[in-house]
Amino acid sequence: MKLALTQGAYQARSVAANAQRCINLFPELNPEDAPFPVTHYPCPGLKLLATSPNNLKYRCLYRTKSTGELFAVCGAAVYQISSSYVFTLLGSIVSTTGYVSMCDNGFNIVIVDGSAAGYTVDLTTKAFATITDVNFYGGTRVDTSDTYYVTNRPGTNNWYISLTNQSVWNPLDIASKTSMPDKLQTVLVLNDNIVTIGNLTTEIWFNTGASDFTYQKVQGVFIEHGTVSAASVAKYESSAFWLSQNEQGQAIVLRMGGLQVQRVSNHAIEDIIRKYAVISDAVGLCYQIAGNVFYQITFPTADATWVWDDSTKLWHQRDALDASGVSHRHNAQVSAFAFGLNLCGDYANGNLYQLDLGTYSDNGTAIRYLRSWPVMEDEGKLLTYRNFTADMESGNAGAPLNPQISLRWSDDRGATFGNPVLMQLGAAGAYDASLRWWGLGVGRYRVFELSWSDAIQTALNGAWVDIVEHRA
Repeated sequence: MKLALTQGAYQARSVAANAQRCINLFPELNPEDAPFPVTHYPCPGLKLLATSPNNLKYRCLYRTKSTGELFAVCGAAVYQISSSYVFTLLGSIVSTTGYVSMCDNGFNIVIVDGSAAGYTVDLTTKAFATITDVNFYGGTRVDTSDTYYVTNRPGTNNWYISLTNQSVWNPLDIASKTSMPDKLQTVLVLNDNIVTIGNLTTEIWFNTGASDFTYQKVQGVFIEHGTVSAASVAKYESSAFWLSQNEQGQAIVLRMGGLQVQRVSNHAIEDIIRKYAVISDAVGLCYQIAGNVFYQITFPTADATWVWDDSTKLWHQRDALDASGVSHRHNAQVSAFAFGLNLCGDYANGNLYQLDLGTYSDNGTAIRYLRSWPVMEDEGKLLTYRNFTADMESGNAGAPLNPQISLRWSDDRGATFGNPVLMQLGAAGAYDASLRWWGLGVGRYRVFELSWSDAIQTALNGAWVDIVEHRA
């Protein structure tokens, strides 16, 4: 029997429904004539490029739209980072922790951190300055549209824009989210529209070209979802993702495209998020690599990371192991595409990494790859499992590696598992290695699970299993 893996992670509320785990592997759809419909590839590893001065943690990583230069906020320090990863200190902001947003208009960068303060960096001279304009009220997130800076006034329903091509602010260029009285959490520009996201609801505004205030609310479009965490909002091209909240509940992950939103989380993901003690600290980021568009959402208090692949519409889990082998959230706190690389900054230290599909460790620390299958059952009959064969890429190990893979199984639908059984994962050049386990006992509700962690190239297609009805 062929055992294909066509879904992503799905750990339902009850193991009787489903208990599939997919950790540090992302499914990719194959052509129709492939042996298996889906192949699971290792998620990008972390390749260390540089470390920030004083090992300061990352709060923002930003590539300018106009010049392609890279800037970062680490702790309170604002840096420019060169293509050879040299950090140049430009200035310091007042706050030392929390979400920071940057955006440029081709002339300068505006920096906001959720407070009433704001800062600029001149893109020609790299001069850093504090915004002293009395008509500037701070912001949670800053964006640009039609030559205007756009941001929200923290703790209010108001959002406002700058003068065209300037970081100067007119007291009349301000508007309010009026459809519902919930406070405005953040704003972003999507398809050249202003999306104003509140605690519970969202409005969309567009540029009318009017001389008094150039934006007007789109009539007849009202989204009955806000966000529980402004930092969960992340954008990719003409789409945005965030962790939602409305008058009826919270913890649905949404994708916005055009003037509509759709739910991309499923019941299993939503139930997992619901059980976290704190979700208001969720942080989101987007990146595209090898044609796969990932929205990665991390819950710092819960110490967990989940990833939506917008290309396949499937979820998987990301984690990182400490020196004791204990699982934690993924290291990436912020990201940017710069110098032709997918870059990310660490939440715990000053490490700047490349997210790299050809790196099979997290800065030298092993990555645990794990995939479990759906439950196998046949009308509750007792089955004998003669053997299990994994269909995987092998033979890529270099000396002195002797890579191994483990198989374990559960006979209670995934509630508990037995001890893992190890096997060699193909020595160097053993591209046709047979990964077959024999004599796997009997069971009614069998779940198989594979895991490995050696830093070699692998790919998992699926498996075959030889079963017969058990005869006492």
